[in-house]
Amino acid sequence: MSSRLLGYRGRAAELLQKFNISVGDYITIKSDVSHIGVLMPRYHYSDDTHIILKLDSGYNVGISIQNVDIITQHDTPSLPKDDTTCPKADAGLPNILLLSTGGTIASRIDYRTGAVTPTLDAADLSQSVPELYRMANIHPQEILSEYSENITPEDWLKVAIHIHNTGAKYDGVVVAHGTDTMHYTSAFLSFALAGFPAPIILTGSQRSSDRASSDATLNLMGAVSAIHNKIPRGVYIAMHSGTSDDIISVHAGTRVRKHHTSSRGAFRTIGGAPLYSVQENQIYGDTQHDYYHDVSYTPRINISRDVALIKYHPGFDVSILENLISSSCRAVIFEGTGLGHVGREAYDIIKKMRQSNMFVGMTSQCIDGRVGMTVYESGRDLLQLGITPLYDMLAETALVKMMWVLGNELSWDIMSRPIASEMKI
Repeated sequence: MSSRLLGYRGRAAELLQKFNISVGDYITIKSDVSHIGVLMPRYHYSDDTHIILKLDSGYNVGISIQNVDIITQHDTPSLPKDDTTCPKADAGLPNILLLSTGGTIASRIDYRTGAVTPTLDAADLSQSVPELYRMANIHPQEILSEYSENITPEDWLKVAIHIHNTGAKYDGVVVAHGTDTMHYTSAFLSFALAGFPAPIILTGSQRSSDRASSDATLNLMGAVSAIHNKIPRGVYIAMHSGTSDDIISVHAGTRVRKHHTSSRGAFRTIGGAPLYSVQENQIYGDTQHDYYHDVSYTPRINISRDVALIKYHPGFDVSILENLISSSCRAVIFEGTGLGHVGREAYDIIKKMRQSNMFVGMTSQCIDGRVGMTVYESGRDLLQLGITPLYDMLAETALVKMMWVLGNELSWDIMSRPIASEMKI
């Protein structure tokens, strides 16, 4: 189907063609009830019996084509003139660098097409979230435009290099990021920019900004408010604490993961409580906490992809490990069972991996707790084979840390030492 009927097919497309209607047209649909609004695009795999309309209220409605009598096109209603100007800098407020990597946060709806567009221009941002400029002088920049599942390790480098080159002159950095892989990016920034002199806060949204339940604005305000209230240096993720709009939780960037696919309170600190919470523009928590354990700023901004994250399970095909030995892989992070175990059928290949000078680290599949490889005989056997226990480090964080270690040609010993609150030993 052509772009003028994006996503529509079959009977729905035939009906729209009959009345010469295109996506983005402002129309009235007359059936048992009349509706007026903008024709929205559909997913390519949607059914062919409904038309999606964005009403003047901003809400979308699906209309069955079964009883449609006529569709009439109208001129697009004129929108109020946008006379918003860039707010003047306030010397009494902190200066914050706002970087966008393509998430939906701080975006708004183009009501002609229904598309979500980033509002990184300062004037647009002040119009969509004017509250920000009461807390800080915002300096927005776009460096990427990707869904988070498309973010690569090389993109992590772009973000880190940009912050290293430009971020030090600001009182803090906020990174707007898609939620699915946000905790991987926060882990990398925690290691690559260890000791960075200003706080770096990643935030995003679970609900797009065209929905009444959107969390985009409140998460962004929470991140900015944390910097306004002088959160210590460190890399954090700031997201809704729960389903209400009362509290934003601020998590350590190496101790957090997404635990729900769609809930606004999707992010959780593993193994403890969030470091901080933001409520009514106030920050609560120990603002004397040293995220970096007295580390001075020692940027090491490089990475290697030659690491594999392996989730062990009953029936695991050990030939996968054989293939890793013959590949360019230089390290393996296991998600083992319980206290850090894998089945004995993998022992011989793990021995070969160590003989091939591959690093082999052990984390646990359990959501909470830490590996304890001296409790059972199987764990002791794995230690004898040369596996390194990684305490309570999250598997995703361990993967990113090892990629960083290899990329910067650091000693493997650093995997057993905390740098950015990623483990307790």
